[in-house]
Amino acid sequence: MQTRNKVLDDLSQLMTNAMGVAQGARTEAETAMKSWMDRWLADRDFVTREEFDAVRAMAQKAREENEALKARIEAMEAGAAKKPAAKE
Repeated sequence: MQTRNKVLDDLSQLMTNAMGVAQGARTEAETAMKSWMDRWLADRDFVTREEFDAVRAMAQKAREENEALKARIEAMEAGAAKKPAAKE
């Protein structure tokens, strides 16, 4: 027959409680660190990934429009060079 040892039961309970306290402290430390990092990043005016991607897409569209306008101007200039000047 097995007997229960009061000292071992108390020690086991103490260790279980200590692990619970340690887990709570870990969670609280993680929350505090995340909050500090969020504030630090907000103060640095960093852009989010979504903002960066939106600006990059706008820049790409602007480049494409510029290329199209450049080609159009070059075509107009080539057409004007071929036509004789109008008489007044």
